[in-house]
Amino acid sequence: MSATKEEIVAFLASEFPQTKCVVEAVDQDGATLSHDIGVGELRPGGTVSGPVMMGLADVALYVAILGKIGIVPLTVTTSLTINFLRKPSAETRIIAKCQLLKIGRSLIVGEVSLYSEGLSDVVAHVVGTYAVPTKSSSALD
Repeated sequence: MSATKEEIVAFLASEFPQTKCVVEAVDQDGATLSHDIGVGELRPGGTVSGPVMMGLADVALYVAILGKIGIVPLTVTTSLTINFLRKPSAETRIIAKCQLLKIGRSLIVGEVSLYSEGLSDVVAHVVGTYAVPTKSSSALD
């Protein structure tokens, strides 16, 4: 029932082509993604913007979940909390390492650690919950 990295990459290219996130790895317990940083990702003060980091974390959770349960497009974010811990480098990619913590029938919880590439200190920590549509509640089918 799980999806491979290749299946997820193809799905994202088809259904979410605007994302700048790159899927680096996917397994049964999580995923690693990256996001290049350029002038368009910086906020005043020369640091990576919060929305870029939150977006990367959100996509990392989505990818990890699809890797676990298969391609279920209507799996959606129900909550996302981020703690910005330190200023990320404006010169390197941001790396997101996601681990799934609890996989329930209708809710999945995971956490994401964000890093500046090449550095070991976490720049942000994210916890998120996704809702998985159930067969009986899929009125949009």
